[in-house]
Amino acid sequence: MAAMIQIIFLLGLTNLLFLILVALSCRCMGTHKLTNKLFKYPLFQRFYSYHCYYWYGFFISVFLHTVLAFYLFGWPF
Repeated sequence: MAAMIQIIFLLGLTNLLFLILVALSCRCMGTHKLTNKLFKYPLFQRFYSYHCYYWYGFFISVFLHTVLAFYLFGWPF
């Protein structure tokens, strides 16, 4: 049971990580002054180009986190 709680916790951290990646690579950010400056760098352009993959990682992480939490703690209602 302790290992399952640790996995759920790590998936929660993964959720946060992917959420930050999605937010920083958001297509809407192209209109902000900061991102206009960052677009000059190839590293940021490469990071920005993987935006859709960050969403996949986020959805998978949230799905696994939810399924394991329901499995371990049950349905609360």
